[in-house]
Amino acid sequence: MTTIATAAADWIAHDPDPQTAAELAACSPEELDRRFSRPLTFGTAGLRGPLRGGPDAMNLAVVMRAAWALAQVLKDRCLGGSHVVVGRDARHRSDEFALAAAEVLAAEGFDVLLMLAAVPTPVIAYTVRHLPAAAGIQITASHNPPTDNGFKVFLDGGMQIVSPSDSEIEAAMARAPYADEIPRAAVEVGGLRQIHGYVERAARVRRSTGSVRVALTPLHGVGGEYALDALALAGFDDVHVVEDQFTPDPDFPTVSFPNPEEPGAVDALLSLAAAVDAEVAVALDPDADRCAVCVPSPDGWRMLSGDETGWLLGDYILSQLEPGPVSEAALVASTVVSSRMLAAIAAAHDAQHAETLTGFKWLARAQRPGNTLVYAYEEAIGYCVDPAAVRDKDGISAAILVCDLVAALRDQGRTLLDALDALARTHGVHVTGAVSRVVDDAETAMMRLRATPPRELAGFSVGVEDLLDRRGQQRTDALVFTGDEGGTSIRVVVRPSGTEPKLKSYTEVRCAPTDDLDTARAHAEKLSRELIDAATRW
Repeated sequence: MTTIATAAADWIAHDPDPQTAAELAACSPEELDRRFSRPLTFGTAGLRGPLRGGPDAMNLAVVMRAAWALAQVLKDRCLGGSHVVVGRDARHRSDEFALAAAEVLAAEGFDVLLMLAAVPTPVIAYTVRHLPAAAGIQITASHNPPTDNGFKVFLDGGMQIVSPSDSEIEAAMARAPYADEIPRAAVEVGGLRQIHGYVERAARVRRSTGSVRVALTPLHGVGGEYALDALALAGFDDVHVVEDQFTPDPDFPTVSFPNPEEPGAVDALLSLAAAVDAEVAVALDPDADRCAVCVPSPDGWRMLSGDETGWLLGDYILSQLEPGPVSEAALVASTVVSSRMLAAIAAAHDAQHAETLTGFKWLARAQRPGNTLVYAYEEAIGYCVDPAAVRDKDGISAAILVCDLVAALRDQGRTLLDALDALARTHGVHVTGAVSRVVDDAETAMMRLRATPPRELAGFSVGVEDLLDRRGQQRTDALVFTGDEGGTSIRVVVRPSGTEPKLKSYTEVRCAPTDDLDTARAHAEKLSRELIDAATRW
């Protein structure tokens, strides 16, 4: 027998789930080769994959081996017997996987808190930070399709794992016992105090008073009841929900893809918002760690980009700080693929700004000597508005702060769009965009782009910075093209996707500050289209 055939036979013989064992036994040799040649690896904070048998997917055997591996890594760090938190969302098999992970950790001697109900991912990040716990696991696939699930890991005060923790867990998984030989011990469920603590803390991000009319959807995820409770505690009692998307449903029946950024995903929310004459509409993703904001405009309802919401929240948080030593000690952070405007906003408030690599595992760790992180965001509708409580993106606390800002602006006779106009007049119009292009091999495509980089984009002469030339945590596989002429600047960041054969490009055009915003935006949007068109040909 070949090595893979032997490995597959052993896996099937020791699979603790008869259903996936039977599924694997019926696979062709070619399919077994595909499933066993490339096991799941840690991507953004954890494992994520389709629900099916084999080491390249999410199933009971993989979850048990991952939990056992995490236990070994923690014990190697002299953290044996520590608290560990295990939670889950409402996806298919999440409850079964969470129980198995908790029982494996308990058998390894850890003091395990298994959440009594499905919870948003930020609840786990909060609980790990405030219990405190040595680690946390959330069984979730965030906004992936309904056929997927995942195993997300938090360490270090409730932050997503980074290297070398991910590779250490992977190495331990490779030497794990057969899944049916991994011990399990009974655990009791709990966590009500921690859930209440999270909801109460989320409500306290408010700065102003008064209610606003809100339209809300959790997109069939777990955030609905938690968001309603937090909004009520914060004083927002005029909340209208999309009824047929409110109850958690792992099949996400009313949307083709459970991601607020996907076309059509918030259509029902916008219809509700128009019907009830809402002042703001909010969509949470299925595990409620991301938040999309929609606003009424002269042309109807529209969704703000992740950058636009990021600017508004960053400016609002910094505006609440006492000028002088307090504001000067404040740090805000955004990623290398996000807009440059947050840096300008920070400078205007005498605060500091840090740029990190993509993902909240890096944003949560943003630091400068003598500064305290007060806010971080990424363009993919992720916001950390209370880092002292949740050191990760948190859609519920972000939604509270958005509603709070709407109330504060309304008291001034202004709207979120007015606030965006004010930022543009001060810091210049910024127009951002993004595009993904399918390629045969992303690594080869990046090599080709490095060998023959463009010298001109949208009529601008451009220079290039290769982020592989950086050292330490700023080093990554990305190219940054920049150009500047006549007060207008362009920027394009190109990187390979970490999960698909795609090149991802992020564009930004900035025009000099002006009171003629319509002309500046039209010019910037024209240049943005040209940049995106160029990126689709790389």
